[in-house]
Order: sequence, then C-alpha cells, then structure tokens
Amino acid sequence: MNPWHDLSPGEKAPEVVTALIEIPAGSKTKFELDKVSGLLKVDRVLYSSVHYPANYGFIPRTYCGDHDPLDILVLGQAQVYPLSIMRARPVGCMRMLDQGEMDDKVIAVHEDDPEMAHIHSIKDLAPHQLKEIRNFFEIYKGLENKKVEVEGFHDLPETLKIIKEAFDLYKQERTHLLKQSERSHD
Repeated sequence: MNPWHDLSPGEKAPEVVTALIEIPAGSKTKFELDKVSGLLKVDRVLYSSVHYPANYGFIPRTYCGDHDPLDILVLGQAQVYPLSIMRARPVGCMRMLDQGEMDDKVIAVHEDDPEMAHIHSIKDLAPHQLKEIRNFFEIYKGLENKKVEVEGFHDLPETLKIIKEAFDLYKQERTHLLKQSERSHD
C-alpha cells in the first residue's frame, strides 16, 4: 500500500481532507514519504535552529508542479506521530517559491480537535501564529544556501481552488505516477 495513491482524500474533500502526517509539530527532523515504497524516510535534520510549527504532511491523490503531493500544515493541540492519518479542515494557504518552484502549503486545522472548532478562515488564526509559520519557511533552508520566498497567505476560496487543481493534476498524471513507481520496484 502506498498512502499517496491508495488513501482516500476524504469524503468531504476539498472542504475536509485526509492529511497523511510525515512530520510532527516541533520536529527538527524532516521525514518524507518514499514515493516508491510508501514508507517514511528521513530526508534530513534541519540545518537551522528551528522546528516545524505544525503537523506537516500531504493530501493523498494530489499532485503539484514540484512533482510532489500537495503539502498541508495541520494546526491543533497535539503532536501526531509520523504516518498518522487525520481529518483536516483547510482554512487558507501560503503561496511559496522553493528554489524557484511553486510549493504551496495548505493551512488547515484538525477537524476532530475541539479547540479548533471555531476556526473556519485563515483570518480566525492569531496573527502571530501566521508570522511564525511564515518565518519558519523563510529561514528553514537558509543554512543550506537554498532560497525560499513566501509570497503571502490566501483565504479559503483560493485554497479550495489550489486543492481542486492538485486533485485534477493527480487524476491526469496517475497512470504515469503509478508506472514510475512500478518501474522503480523492478
């Protein structure tokens, strides 16, 4: 089983999506899904003295221009273990360029966390929380001499459009992506 291809994106997607968490909030270790095996691998330990500001992962059955599934940060009270599946309610997104490639980050809240029940828009989040998220992504690759540019935050309508586009691109590329995975197993 490969979580990227085999997990449902959620019955209520894009309003409530499945998030596969790769990195728990507070981690300095960047885990990422091995696209061939479906297992989690350690990509690296962050070079900077920062840690992930939220649970971080991706939305299954999405695909983006950076050749990866669509990234998602899930805010909530608790850290969750890598490879955990959780329901997430998108509230906005952060548009970002990573080494010149578009690398959008969906900002969501844990759908099953009562402390997050009142948050339905990125405007409902504390301004300082958004500053922390932005700051993390602006500096987390700095000591690797890699350039990241945060373009800004967008509210729910733009976010839902980005999610739908990522679902559509995945549907277009699914056969190719599965063949790539099969070839890599040989």
